[in-house]
Amino acid sequence: MARFRRRSCSTFIGLVLLIFIVTVVLKSFTPEYSPFVSIFGPELFPNIKGPGKNDIQILGNIDSVVPEALTKMIDIDSERVKNVEAALRQFPAPNYNIHAFYYTWYGNTQFDGKYIHWDHPLLPHWDSKVAAGYPRGRHSPPDDIGANFYPALGAYSSRDPSVIEAHMKQLRAGAIGVLAVSWYPPGMKDENGEPTDDIVPLILEVAHAYHVKVAFHIEPYKGRDETSMFNNVKYIIEKYGEHPAFYRHRTNTGKFLPLFYVYDSYLLNSEQWAKLLKHTKSSSIRDTPYDGIFIALLVEEKHKRDIVTAGFDGVYTYFATNGFSYGSTHRNWESIKTFCEDNNLLFIPSVGPGYIDTSIRPWNFQNTRNRINGKYYEMALSAALEAGADIISITSFNEWHEGTQIEMAIPKTSQTVYLDYLPHKPVVYLEVTRKWAAIFSNERKRWLE
Repeated sequence: MARFRRRSCSTFIGLVLLIFIVTVVLKSFTPEYSPFVSIFGPELFPNIKGPGKNDIQILGNIDSVVPEALTKMIDIDSERVKNVEAALRQFPAPNYNIHAFYYTWYGNTQFDGKYIHWDHPLLPHWDSKVAAGYPRGRHSPPDDIGANFYPALGAYSSRDPSVIEAHMKQLRAGAIGVLAVSWYPPGMKDENGEPTDDIVPLILEVAHAYHVKVAFHIEPYKGRDETSMFNNVKYIIEKYGEHPAFYRHRTNTGKFLPLFYVYDSYLLNSEQWAKLLKHTKSSSIRDTPYDGIFIALLVEEKHKRDIVTAGFDGVYTYFATNGFSYGSTHRNWESIKTFCEDNNLLFIPSVGPGYIDTSIRPWNFQNTRNRINGKYYEMALSAALEAGADIISITSFNEWHEGTQIEMAIPKTSQTVYLDYLPHKPVVYLEVTRKWAAIFSNERKRWLE
């Protein structure tokens, strides 16, 4: 009997430790300054605190205080669930045909031991004579960051659970239903960052709590080809595909398939893509457990032919600079929509609130697009609706380096004078998104009648 009690006690303690670890990792730590405000004015949510020092120290004498610690953790979690449920009632319904590109490459000293991406280097012009006329070096966070605007959350870490939760609140305030997370395979990274695939499980968990779905925006890593792409998709579906926040899009045939954006898809020739995406190829991913909806980046007009030959399921345009490329030019969207209809492709134009990247490309002023106090964004959204978009993608939620973010920004002056959203509130671009998400939803209902 004593052995049975010891075994039961060990099992109980193990269960408590597992609950505690999951709770601390996923659901703790609210930032000292939480700037999120309701689109109606006052702060929408009270701060939600995770377990403090006393709750952690209490495990030192676990035999005597397990019930008390467990009760505290249950109370904390229960209170947090109530707060999330109350928050959800304040938001508009998520529109799952509005997707926002989302970046997880930011780091700071608190969570990552160093600043990542906020300290972005100044990139030289490709012409050495032009480059000589511009400064070089790196930014020095937290006051000097590689962006022309300054985030309301500060120079945050993408690994901070409270930041991810704040982002989900902002997405829901804008009625955005899907975030398309920038993704590299495990162990791989962009040239200025660190691997980020290990952040995905936390994003999925928090997204699910806020009824947001997660799609994958596959980046052009070194060695990407049709074989590695098959392995990437297999990995994503096997690891994340059963999660309730994993985004699946309903096809014309009634199937629900994962949707993948493929950035710079044109870097791989159409013959190679066809080996992966054409039903007729023996190496095809079609009609396997890893089939999906693959969206190609349309940059130049000639890419249209290649996209059809390759076997893609749709196109997106990504760039927030109207006129920068054939695909990103608003006046071309109606003809692109016609092309998509003729070839049974999804048309997903990308809209942005503006563009400015002179904090990292100081010579690139010709591609700057002024936000015009939100009018530029509204013009892009209007153009997407008029062209008959199947889905609208937003460039971006938080690509701060290129100034395309709709995430909340604040006025800030230090050694750098940052742009801001004045005379509007930090939430203005979420409000605009919310408005057009409702218009888009109504238009889609009318189209389907």
